[in-house]
Amino acid sequence: METLYSLPGCRVERVTHGCSAEVVLVGRIEGTGARCPACQMPSSSVHGSYVRRPADLPCAGHAVQLELRVRRFCCRNPECSRRTFAERPVRLLSSRARRTRRLAAAQCSVGVTTGAEAGARLLKPLAMPTSPDTLLRLIRRAPLPLPSPARVLGIDDWALRKGRTYGSILVDLEVHRVRDVLPDRSTPTVSAWLRRHPGVEVIARDRSTEYARAVALGAPDAQQVADRWHLLLNGRQTIERWLTGAHPRLRALPAVSKEDAPPARRHASFPRAHTEVRAREESRAHRIAAYEAVRRRYLAGEPLLRISRTLRLARGTVRKYAAAESFPERAARVPGASILDPYLEYLTQRHVAGCENACALWREIHAQGFHGTSRQVHRWLQTRRTTPSRFGPRRYPGGNWWSPDARPDALASPKQLAWLCTKTPSGLTSTEAATLARIEQDEEAARVVALTRRFCEVVRSRGVSHGATPTKSCWPFEAWLGEARRCGVRAVETFAEGLEQDGAAIRAALTTPWSNAQAEGQITKLKLLKRQMYGRADFDLLRHRVLLTV
Repeated sequence: METLYSLPGCRVERVTHGCSAEVVLVGRIEGTGARCPACQMPSSSVHGSYVRRPADLPCAGHAVQLELRVRRFCCRNPECSRRTFAERPVRLLSSRARRTRRLAAAQCSVGVTTGAEAGARLLKPLAMPTSPDTLLRLIRRAPLPLPSPARVLGIDDWALRKGRTYGSILVDLEVHRVRDVLPDRSTPTVSAWLRRHPGVEVIARDRSTEYARAVALGAPDAQQVADRWHLLLNGRQTIERWLTGAHPRLRALPAVSKEDAPPARRHASFPRAHTEVRAREESRAHRIAAYEAVRRRYLAGEPLLRISRTLRLARGTVRKYAAAESFPERAARVPGASILDPYLEYLTQRHVAGCENACALWREIHAQGFHGTSRQVHRWLQTRRTTPSRFGPRRYPGGNWWSPDARPDALASPKQLAWLCTKTPSGLTSTEAATLARIEQDEEAARVVALTRRFCEVVRSRGVSHGATPTKSCWPFEAWLGEARRCGVRAVETFAEGLEQDGAAIRAALTTPWSNAQAEGQITKLKLLKRQMYGRADFDLLRHRVLLTV
């Protein structure tokens, strides 16, 4: 029995069954006396006894409750302020605790892993029931792991409330573990933490100037390493801002024919209802008014942040409107794949032959395996009729009243074009290559696309050319930097100037293996923990869970 029901410092006298199929262990504390907690004088004079009933770990799927007979002793020291005191099973129970230390540790582990609400639901069938509030108290009282000295750190920000409150996370890149979580991302907070934890030699970070200043103040001898993914992100954002301003000019360029034409598919949506068309026109009018207001204030010299607050527009929208030479129209959305696509070539041939009977066309492709309804064929044919339908609700005059083929080829949005510019040439499809060839007909666009591709190649290859010696490993980056600063495109020149200001960290990124990828992964785990707690995740509790989670 002692082996099966081991109670440190206590002896089990008998095992009984209580209510609700729980197991009750009746026992007593071993020993003949105890020491007074005030004066530390031993005593064996028993004054009385009482029973403590704490919960313990379950056994064979049954909840376990202890009935411990605890004795009170008289203190024989006349100078002691205490007359009596109770013996304490320190290894088994804490003072005034309603659960054993091992049960509290098990419940705390479940709470740290799953959260309070989910943990309480999980512990009930495991015969260790408790409330979510109790789990939160156990997590808060759990001792944090002792900090160990870190040589290589990764630092990044995370959102407690996106757009409003941000914190910082510090990750030991050598042991793959979160070192600490800070309540904000300001320079004083981060630099103070670095001064309290000396010995850091390498710090990987994003392109934030706030973190750069914090590292320079808190750990001036540490080597700063810019994250390569953020370098590619900044390059894509730069070309996207330039494309936003030049998009109206590029949209007027003629399309370039593709050698390998993709399978036939719809390139335009079906006609919308009149109410949807009217709502879209009203929305466009509001955007034009906002664009004109932003441009007027920007050309007058007003800062972008003040424009954003005055007009109640997002900072990204204000920045996009300020950089655009003319109103940036929304790019036409290309419909996704449809079950009608495999039959478009046949439908087009029949339409050219003069067939404009939608039901007849539907019956023909239905015999070929089309499983859709005739409504889809009606909507496809509606935009291609040369004469109005005899049974349609409206009669249009003769001639092609609307044809998607009469529109000029739509150009991808600036964001989509920016993604194409950052992709490797070998990874482009024929359609994507033709899109880039179309915008490269513009001389300035050709320079920007070429510089963007070279920059991405330098970052992906870490600036090391084949056959280069270690002392010349940054030559490709230096050559690109000099060319970008003299390219004549203001957006690229500004980007190159920013890279030069952060040159030491960027050169370290191209020559060292460290990056901020681990910090991004830990932030993903942090977001999961935050969302598990259903709004109870204030900073103190969230920090405990992050540091206690292995």
